Amino acid sequence: MLGDTLNWPWFTDEHRAYAARLMRWAKQNLAHLPHDDVDDACRTRVRLLGEAGFLKAAVPKAYGGLHDTFDVRTLCLSRDILGFHDGLADFAFAMQGLGTGAITLFGSDALKARYLPAIAAGRAIAAFALSEPEAGSDVAALAMTARPEGNDHVRLDGRKTWISNGGIADFYVVFARTGEGPGAKGLSAFVVDADTPGFSIAERIEVIASHPLATLAFDGARVPAENRLGRPGEGFKVAMATLDIFRSTVGAAALGFARRALAETVERAATRKLFGAPLADLQLTQATIADSASEVDAAALLVYRSAWTKDKGAARVTREAAMAKMFATEAAQRVIDRAVQIFGGLGVTKGVKVEELYREIRALRIYEGATEVQKLVIARETLKQHSAKSALAAE
Repeated sequence: MLGDTLNWPWFTDEHRAYAARLMRWAKQNLAHLPHDDVDDACRTRVRLLGEAGFLKAAVPKAYGGLHDTFDVRTLCLSRDILGFHDGLADFAFAMQGLGTGAITLFGSDALKARYLPAIAAGRAIAAFALSEPEAGSDVAALAMTARPEGNDHVRLDGRKTWISNGGIADFYVVFARTGEGPGAKGLSAFVVDADTPGFSIAERIEVIASHPLATLAFDGARVPAENRLGRPGEGFKVAMATLDIFRSTVGAAALGFARRALAETVERAATRKLFGAPLADLQLTQATIADSASEVDAAALLVYRSAWTKDKGAARVTREAAMAKMFATEAAQRVIDRAVQIFGGLGVTKGVKVEELYREIRALRIYEGATEVQKLVIARETLKQHSAKSALAAE
């Protein structure tokens, strides 16, 4: 399914061995897992991924993980492969990483020791609670508050919504306004256990591709001050640093969906007869395949360029990750739409893989920064580079 991608120069033998092992495991274990009860389905996938050792990719080696720090190429390969086989398995893997990424990057040694080993083993489920009813892509507009209560606790009040793993997570990384400054300068991040008094699930949210999502309510939830990630007022930095790593992996998941849609398209075109000949003999079908194959490869190049750049020590990959996420998700939508068209009426029939992919891909163009926001980020970063070059030239 990865074609010659693994032969590209930015992968090591370790990456190739990991990918081969995950591909074998996914083929053997994911095809027949049920999706009916979404909560149980996610818990099952987390447990199986943990037992097989693949969740170690989301945690540092010191706490039961695979690498000394995040290896973004491994994270992307994981989502690429899991996305090809099972969208819910990709979701389960991704949230273990995103839900604990801020702890890995900014947590105290005590917080890391408390939460990360259970994540690597698949014994606990994590969540990342950033979005609010009136604040999604505009993180600086967050309204939820965290106020000191006594010497060693903070009180959380407000709502979070569209929270993946909401209702099944054992703990949540929550961002709230602590008031050290205006806008983005006055936010902080905290780890909140699911059994914290004052915390509740206000509403479960049903979406077109069934995933556990919820609105969270915080009504005087008391959280130990030691559960803060980073320093007071660093919440925006914590969120952006975490997304800077995991945004590329959203592109990788979309890439996996697109690869599967292309494989389904080619198989359908080669075996479906139309006017007495295979559908693949029609030039319009060949043009469809050519467009999709080209977009799959272009998406792969952008995704793994971003991952490689981060792994090689870049402090930030804001521009590269935004490009990877934007292009891969938009391209996957087109590739999957073409697959549905090739399948005809069967393509919109529930239970057919391309129909499932059509529902799965849509949210990826929105979450962790909608396509329109990624365009703003890319333009801003490109203009910033131009300004820096102009300043150097003027010296």
